[in-house]
Amino acid sequence: MTAEPLSDRMLRANAGVFGRMVGHRFVQDIRADRLPRAVFDRYLVIEGAFVDTAIAIFALATAKAPGIAAQRRLIAVLDALANAQVAYFERVFAARGLVPDPAVLATPGVASFRDGMLGIARRGTYADIATAMFAAEWMYWTWCRDAAATPVSDPHLRDWVALHTDPDFAAQAQWLRAEVDRTGASLDGAGQDRLIRLFGRVQRLEIAFHHAAYAEGP
Repeated sequence: MTAEPLSDRMLRANAGVFGRMVGHRFVQDIRADRLPRAVFDRYLVIEGAFVDTAIAIFALATAKAPGIAAQRRLIAVLDALANAQVAYFERVFAARGLVPDPAVLATPGVASFRDGMLGIARRGTYADIATAMFAAEWMYWTWCRDAAATPVSDPHLRDWVALHTDPDFAAQAQWLRAEVDRTGASLDGAGQDRLIRLFGRVQRLEIAFHHAAYAEGP
């Protein structure tokens, strides 16, 4: 009998918390085309700042990667972050008159996500980083595919959803899933269980992060 892929076990074991994230108020407001402009502006500020952290995370993954094939793929991810995503935020910040806000970036939900994800990358293994970023990117790809099928009036928000349904992003999410399965196959049961828990931890960090887009909190 073929062993169940680790990524399947992660998604099954964490179905509850994953469902809470992809069904978050932020996501529901986008699907209903009722996300307040102020909430999206605040989200842009905190997500725009996180791109810098994501670059650091993928740079650490590149340094810890087990071979040149993975490193080449990760370098392509870094290129997409530094060019496509940073360019998106530069353009949207200018159009909406947004500036970085240190007070917003210091709120608990934002700081815990940033510091938690960066801590995983700094202290963890390559498998840890692959799991954490699979958790984040699979979540985005999942809800953005649904949101893309609904009307989104704000053109910048529509572009944000499109970034996460683009074939390149989809391929990246699928690649991370494959890396989780590949690296997890060499771990014993305790090691795999630890990564399953890590996937759930990232979803909880994401929930707190998305709460922070609403100034009043959860």
